[in-house]
Amino acid sequence: MAERERGPHPTLRIKGTKSHALSGKRIVLGVTGSIAAVKTVELARELIRHGADVYGVMSESATEIIHPYTLHYATGHEVITKLMGNIEHVEFLGMEGSADLFIIAPCTANTLSKIAGGVSDTSVTAFATTAFGSGIPIIVVPAMHETMYKNPILIANCDKLRKLGVTVLGPRFEEGLAKIVSTEDIILAVERVLSPKKLAGMRILITGGPTTEPIDPIRILTNRSSGRTGIELAKEAYKQGAEVTLVHSKTPLNLDGIKEVRVETAREMIDACVAELREGKEKEEGYDVLISSAAISDFTADSSETKISSGEDFYLHLVPTGKLIDEVKREFPELVIVGFKAETNVSEEELISAAREKMETHNIEMVVANDVGNGGIGTEENEVYVIRKGAEDAGVKHVKGAKSLIAEEIMEELAKHFSL
Repeated sequence: MAERERGPHPTLRIKGTKSHALSGKRIVLGVTGSIAAVKTVELARELIRHGADVYGVMSESATEIIHPYTLHYATGHEVITKLMGNIEHVEFLGMEGSADLFIIAPCTANTLSKIAGGVSDTSVTAFATTAFGSGIPIIVVPAMHETMYKNPILIANCDKLRKLGVTVLGPRFEEGLAKIVSTEDIILAVERVLSPKKLAGMRILITGGPTTEPIDPIRILTNRSSGRTGIELAKEAYKQGAEVTLVHSKTPLNLDGIKEVRVETAREMIDACVAELREGKEKEEGYDVLISSAAISDFTADSSETKISSGEDFYLHLVPTGKLIDEVKREFPELVIVGFKAETNVSEEELISAAREKMETHNIEMVVANDVGNGGIGTEENEVYVIRKGAEDAGVKHVKGAKSLIAEEIMEELAKHFSL
């Protein structure tokens, strides 16, 4: 009986399902003998979900934590545990190697110090030595006991690697351990290292999420915004090389490289944005772009200073809030602004017309429009139209899918604006 032809590894079915930021990229994932090695399965799969091809290489001590078959399952490729006749370290990371990045996650104190000293006595350290020689980017993600990390020799070795151009992520200190940073932190760093950096050198201010207006000390008025769009925009701008500040009301991201300003009310959000813009201007480090993706309340209430008793009729007096774009435009007319326009249950033509009207009325460079009557609020996916001044094909781009993919397209259009 003829042998059945094998199809793609099942793991590869998830490729590019979250974003295309790493499409076409080959990443070698080095794993060393830290207990944090158990997290590499999810890391490998997340890299694949963002479009990458991942190849695992393990030190002997790492195989005592997880079996190579486990990483094979996670990546869809056989795992390298020793260097054989194919000289795999040169094949992937040599001068004409096929890989774009070498990441060691987790990286033990032993491996980190060996790499800093030029020692290559394991498969992982041999890969690192080869990557240094060919100029392929390296990311190191330490994980060990806190007392080991605080060893001045290890700290000096971390500094040495940074000076040599290595990206050292973390660690995060918790429970007496210098733990591996989150998978989200690692993905963000990988994408920034490998991105074309189309927004390099730019400062971008982004608003996201809902605002909340107090009715009394307990109750609030708000909306259904999840804040996901603002978060994805901030991450994508950072990946593309920008310096990013996110003003929002959601749980802090605590991601390396993204400044966060927490607010609650519409007035606080507007004031925080204006303060950021003023501070940047005073320091001659002004912002280049404001992306106003937050669902800022249109009304605030005359709130009670004490709790309104339950079971009693009461009436709210709603007062219009200020408009962020209007206030910013008056004081910073040179700022490039991306606005958002939400409508409910309208036709495509009506939605685009409303977006164009907002663009002309406020004299802004881009508007992202969507019909929230068809979804998008509080969901992982959305469908939007991106309208840009001066663009070809009537300046409208239709994007549907994960909000991370939508953020990529918005930043792509923003980069096009600055390339005109």
